[in-house]
Amino acid sequence: MIVFALVFLAPIAYSIYLSLFRKQLVGGNSFVGLENFTTALTDPKFWESFERVALFLVVQVPIMLGIALLVALALDSGRLYGRNFFRISIFLPYAVPAVVATLMWGFMYGTRFGLIGNINDAFGTSLPNPLSPDLVLASIGNIVTWEFVGYNMLIFYSALRVVPATLYEAAEIDGAGQWRVIRAIKLPAIRGALVIATIFSIIGSFQLFNEPSILKSLAPNAITTYFTPNLYAYSLSFSGQQYNYSATVAIIMGLITMVIAYVVQLRGMRKEA
Repeated sequence: MIVFALVFLAPIAYSIYLSLFRKQLVGGNSFVGLENFTTALTDPKFWESFERVALFLVVQVPIMLGIALLVALALDSGRLYGRNFFRISIFLPYAVPAVVATLMWGFMYGTRFGLIGNINDAFGTSLPNPLSPDLVLASIGNIVTWEFVGYNMLIFYSALRVVPATLYEAAEIDGAGQWRVIRAIKLPAIRGALVIATIFSIIGSFQLFNEPSILKSLAPNAITTYFTPNLYAYSLSFSGQQYNYSATVAIIMGLITMVIAYVVQLRGMRKEA
């Protein structure tokens, strides 16, 4: 409990304290109450960054979880040759640090020095730049999907492995095919795992930071200092020295994430019940 208070509760309390003050040119920090929150809620940069991660969540998370579920079902079917090899191979990208993964994909995306550029030179093509302003969010989504499909696959696969074999035997006696077994037995049995993976993915989407932060040096025209709320808070704090306003942005995003995650969990529990 002492460690929990020091590493979790104390930083939150200090952030709330910072958000209630504002650094003045004359007089230092002064108490402003909820003015920082009012400013943040009317800040177009904050809402632009929020809309960007919301779009990222709506598009990337279903794709990632869908791929992870298909892989888990394939592994659990017992019909996949080399199941252990595929299971380890798909999970392996999750073991790669996010910084390394982003740098690796960033160089592959390069049109002058990377894979895209090599393909253009070899075949005389003109493939679009994945780090252009129009495609950079999709490129980041590709990196995140590559990183976390294996993690979510492991959650689904673990849940599938504890489904009683008697259910499959009863379904086989009743003449149920594979798709019927998936719809009537497997998916309902792992609904709790689906909810957990969805919550983790929502939290991860709203916390998006590593990938855009690292790619910023490779795509300065596409990734701004307020590309995501976390990157905006980081830039305010460490580049703009606006610690109070940075804490405010972080608190607002934390509250939004908590509410959305709670709603998803509540709906998932109701469906499971």
